[in-house]
Amino acid sequence: MAQKITISPVTRVEGHGKVTIHLNDEGEVTQSRFHIVEFRGFERFVQGRPYWEAPVLVQRLCGICPVSHHLGAAKAMDVIVGAGTGDGLTPTGEKMRRLMHYGQILQSHALHFFHLASPDLLLGIDADPAVRNVIGLVTSPDYRDLAVQGVMMRKYGQEIIEATAGKKIHGTGAIPGGINKNLSVEERDRFLKGEDPLNADTMISWAEAAVTLFREYHKKHRDMVDHFSKFPSNHLSLVGKDGALDLYHGKLRAVDAEGNKLLDDVDYQHYLDHIAEEVRSWTYMKFPYLTKLGNEKGWYRVGPLARLNTCDFIPTPKAQQAFEVYKAYTNGKPNDMCMHTHWARLIESLFAAESIKELLEDSDLQGEDRVKKGTRQNEGIGLIEAPRGTLFHHYRINASDQIEMANLIVSTTHNNQPMNEAIHIVAKAQMNGRGKITEPMMNAVEVAIRAYDPCLSCATHALGKMPLEITLFDHRDRLIDRKVR
Repeated sequence: MAQKITISPVTRVEGHGKVTIHLNDEGEVTQSRFHIVEFRGFERFVQGRPYWEAPVLVQRLCGICPVSHHLGAAKAMDVIVGAGTGDGLTPTGEKMRRLMHYGQILQSHALHFFHLASPDLLLGIDADPAVRNVIGLVTSPDYRDLAVQGVMMRKYGQEIIEATAGKKIHGTGAIPGGINKNLSVEERDRFLKGEDPLNADTMISWAEAAVTLFREYHKKHRDMVDHFSKFPSNHLSLVGKDGALDLYHGKLRAVDAEGNKLLDDVDYQHYLDHIAEEVRSWTYMKFPYLTKLGNEKGWYRVGPLARLNTCDFIPTPKAQQAFEVYKAYTNGKPNDMCMHTHWARLIESLFAAESIKELLEDSDLQGEDRVKKGTRQNEGIGLIEAPRGTLFHHYRINASDQIEMANLIVSTTHNNQPMNEAIHIVAKAQMNGRGKITEPMMNAVEVAIRAYDPCLSCATHALGKMPLEITLFDHRDRLIDRKVR
């Protein structure tokens, strides 16, 4: 008897979504879909508003990654006011924004790994859900110190954001053409050499230890980490002019599953020449793809895994050493193992911690020349590597300085097809021939999604309720079983 399984909503991710799994008469998985059931509409909300409000308005999309939207919109507005793109700002303006961004990377990656992902890894996918969470780590004598480190790393990143943006959530630091404050010497010294553990050296040490933790876990659970959800794909991200990992600014690069460059050195002001979006009836989230390959073969991954597949090197010493080990594991080829996203995410955390220290030691952060402007433009595009991947902000302005068009392609939207692919692989492994809903099966599907750290509120253009529900239907869509937790 054909069946349909629904997991609604997915838990330990930001926002509301559900999964449906269809089984044929033999109990084999025939189709798996990740549905986004929220509708946000920010692309319409901002129309008619003055362009200078965009960096503050659009970050209300999310309370988890507001800095990314704040900076993505600000970079687009830089173009509008004639300040150029990314590296066209004053040294103080650019470096203050970078410091804000690396604070966001550090706190978001710490939140995801220590709070959301590590309970599955350290306590087990099939562990009791009552303890398979961050509280379970805190109360475990084996992982208590690790959980505390995660909390403190996030705290440090959040305080960096507060010092650069004015507030930890929904700040106002970035303005068209620059930044509205610099960093005082007192603030610099507090972050650089403050009381343990909230100082730069401790953050670097803890980030390095987290990379080691994952490598040791990998050695003991190689089969699970390597094969849990593995499939070839294309990868896209920004890279620096020299091919370095650069999470704030760069050119677009895309590679295929073998590492061949599909896009390279592409000015993102021309992204519409290379990327299109497909709409499907069963979700509010679109499906981006590379136009040169078409919608069937042109989908790609973004985020930590993709960024480490597209860049040539990492420009900080400890992260570069970790990157070399990471790349050697796949003999330099792109990594297509979903769970290795956690490894990549922790290497990026180390890069962010090192970058924060480098910036704090730069006297440009105390500069007074904070804003740059030039000839006003009617259209601007801003790209940034958000914690979850490449984030696109595109705006067009009318003669009255009002936004008349906004197009946002967020990281989770880029990862829409990869998440669907990951779910299908895991569902087949967990469900084929079984036809029975179990707690480990439900969580295994969610683990595949959580590896991408999706932000579903950002990705939809709110409705929903949070209890997890799975329902079974026969081939005539008649309800035959239902479980709720």
